[in-house]
Amino acid sequence: MRIDYKKIIKSRAVRLKILDLLSFIPDKTMVKLQYRIKTGNRLDLKNPKRFTEKLQWYKLYYKDNRMIQCADKYEVRDYVREKGLENILIRSYGIYDSVEDVDWDALPDSFVMKDTLGGGGISVVIVKDKTKADIAELKKKAAEWTAVDARRKNAGREWPYYSGKKHRILFEQYIDADADKGGLIDYKFFCFNGKTACIYVIADRELGNGAGLGIFDPDFKKLAAARLDEQPLKRNIEKPGNYEQLKKTAEKLSEGFPEVRVDLYDNDGKIIFGEMTFFDGSGYMLFDPDQFDYELGDAFALPVMENL
Repeated sequence: MRIDYKKIIKSRAVRLKILDLLSFIPDKTMVKLQYRIKTGNRLDLKNPKRFTEKLQWYKLYYKDNRMIQCADKYEVRDYVREKGLENILIRSYGIYDSVEDVDWDALPDSFVMKDTLGGGGISVVIVKDKTKADIAELKKKAAEWTAVDARRKNAGREWPYYSGKKHRILFEQYIDADADKGGLIDYKFFCFNGKTACIYVIADRELGNGAGLGIFDPDFKKLAAARLDEQPLKRNIEKPGNYEQLKKTAEKLSEGFPEVRVDLYDNDGKIIFGEMTFFDGSGYMLFDPDQFDYELGDAFALPVMENL
């Protein structure tokens, strides 16, 4: 039975605090507990079939140090360069260990501020006009990010995010887009061993207030499947003219990983890199129909590991 914990404990901050207090619980036990509470299903790690089950297995057993680099929103830029794709990187204005080091006056009028190891959309701040921004609030937010213990286990027990690497403050270029056309469309490619299995297409995003999400197949045909924890995509999104290049780019970045989500944007025909994520939704999402969880799981071939 699934428990709607968000209705019971409405404050996200309180929920995260509780999870912090439970950090002593072993990863395997905690992952099983959270999976049961959030999905209502029992987690089978010995013979996982669902995509969401396989993501839990992936968290617990698959360790590749490249995942530490690619999870970091600044260091992943070097990985992208190594792949010969520097041209898709957005402009960076600086990376800082401390908020005290930031030269706020030197920042442009618009920018995006990120926690290099943040996730879930709560560690990104978009500033469209610096003259109207509350700099004191930005400093407070950035200080909260850098204060996070580098080895504190995160809520989903996603090991690359607490490997000992420090949380830092990253400033990047803000890309404006026409809100009437859905804003900056986000194409999230789910790739297994370098091949696209499906794509989330996200439009009409309002940071902190969700967005419209549609699921498409590798040929960009919209599927009759949805994420129950996300708002459905209502806008009709046409196949981008450079879609094949978008897919080729995602697949090149995903080579060698059993599973990774590669996020790309299309800004008037120019491909822009977003991020790489190995544990979408921490693997605690629900699909409609439920069968889609199994279908995506079928495409995810887990690596053979010894001594499990």
